[in-house]
Amino acid sequence: MKSLLKYLSPFAPDLAGAVSVFFELDGMIVICDAGGCTGNICGFDEPRWFTRKSALFSAGLRDMDAILGRDKLLAEKLIAAAQMSNRKFMAVVGSPVPAVIATDFTALQRMCSKALDIPVITLEASGTAYYEKGASMAYDVLFKTFAQAVLPVKPGSVGVLGVTPLDYSTLEAAKNVKKHVAGDVRVYGMDGTLDDIITASEVEKNIVVSPCGLKAAEYLKRTFNTPYEIAAPGVLDNIKIPCLAGKKVLIVHQVFAAEELKKTVLQSYEDATVATGSFFNSISKNADHKFASEEDFRTLFENESFDVVIADRAFERIVHNIYPGEWVDFPHFAVSGRLLEVL
Repeated sequence: MKSLLKYLSPFAPDLAGAVSVFFELDGMIVICDAGGCTGNICGFDEPRWFTRKSALFSAGLRDMDAILGRDKLLAEKLIAAAQMSNRKFMAVVGSPVPAVIATDFTALQRMCSKALDIPVITLEASGTAYYEKGASMAYDVLFKTFAQAVLPVKPGSVGVLGVTPLDYSTLEAAKNVKKHVAGDVRVYGMDGTLDDIITASEVEKNIVVSPCGLKAAEYLKRTFNTPYEIAAPGVLDNIKIPCLAGKKVLIVHQVFAAEELKKTVLQSYEDATVATGSFFNSISKNADHKFASEEDFRTLFENESFDVVIADRAFERIVHNIYPGEWVDFPHFAVSGRLLEVL
């Protein structure tokens, strides 16, 4: 029962992370589900639905479709929808149902590709991993599919990987990042286009702002020799940091954001003691504390004392009766579903 959630709602899953990357790229996105997972994404995990549209469909699987594995029927439905949608590509994203019945996504991709004149990509999300993994898979498959040409490098051009509202908790995430990065900046995915990905080889360097962009950055480094660096510009714009001189501080978020804030705190308060923590499986490096459950989080507070915690206030419920110190809200949409616009 260690994974039982008594205080938190479930975090955004891998399929939500994938949709977050595909959302603005003018593709047809199909969740291979009965409708519930798609409903959760539209209603809870993708805040851009409040301001704009995307071609997001549910495969509408029925009980007998799952039991009998009617992949041919599913392919026919996908092909018909794609032929009517006039989109630049089709992305078929898995869910718990195809994960359980072992849907052959490679075969599904081949069946659809034979009948369509647009690229078809598939992503075997399971709904049991966190958003970070799904977003990483989505970035990776996009660049491997579309970034083929070796183009002359444009001096001063910068690509930014990993910007999603799930991490930055704001619909202005891409604009905020651009304010902090010098040069000709393109944000892949959010406020970006498919052409940005197709021409990725012309970028002089990439900045990876969350762990979900790291795998794609490494691919671009291997393929086009594009260097990358890790940073989280703009993620701290709306955080009000109190005086932390001599304080023991815990920062909880995705790893890159937590490390960015830790660096900022230590630059201002050299005598502060700062530790980072994360509930997410970092693709690159671990935080000082890795939480696999609410129990892990509470146990840390039972064993250590902190003066200040900087984290999404949703976590405060777990330790409300054992932590008397100061809590600074550091919203994480993938955790609490809270946007900075409505705080």
